[in-house]
Amino acid sequence: MDYIRIFTAEKTGNYLVFFSSYKMLDDIAELAGDSLPGLFLQSSNMNEIEREEFLEEFETNPQSTKIGFCVLGGIFGEGIDLKADRLIGAVIVGPGLPMKDSERELLRRYYEKRGSKGFEYAYLYQGMNKVLQAGGRVIRTMEDKGAVLLLDDRFLQGQYQKLFPREWFPYKVTKRDKLNGILEKFW
Repeated sequence: MDYIRIFTAEKTGNYLVFFSSYKMLDDIAELAGDSLPGLFLQSSNMNEIEREEFLEEFETNPQSTKIGFCVLGGIFGEGIDLKADRLIGAVIVGPGLPMKDSERELLRRYYEKRGSKGFEYAYLYQGMNKVLQAGGRVIRTMEDKGAVLLLDDRFLQGQYQKLFPREWFPYKVTKRDKLNGILEKFW
């Protein structure tokens, strides 16, 4: 929660925070209470009008910070273009790996028995595709400027990092108490 608060407080603007499930989204929203200004949430059953209203919160030249909580792989994680300063940052909480189930485990074992990358094919590639899609919402044109914050130690592992797009390099690994300084220099 502290990372999200620091990340969104450094510069007034519009931010999306992506979670791996609605349960996590709701739990963190409840934990945030009133501590995050301009917070609004994606719900699991939004109709077309509600989706449009959600996106309309992201105004150009915002006078106050708006924070949208969303689900990785959901309707706001891909296919939306919030150009210029309509979106200046995204926080991605976790790599969005699919839930373990019998079908995925069968796929994992199939590839592993053949000496191939079972975990990667069954889980990692699908999860990281969601991460890359969500992160890609921030920079839509050559003129856009924004930041992406990845929150999960798994993002430090080589199998995850090798899937990062080249535009994400070089990146910074930081602790909570150093995040303000890094963001201040960036903005």
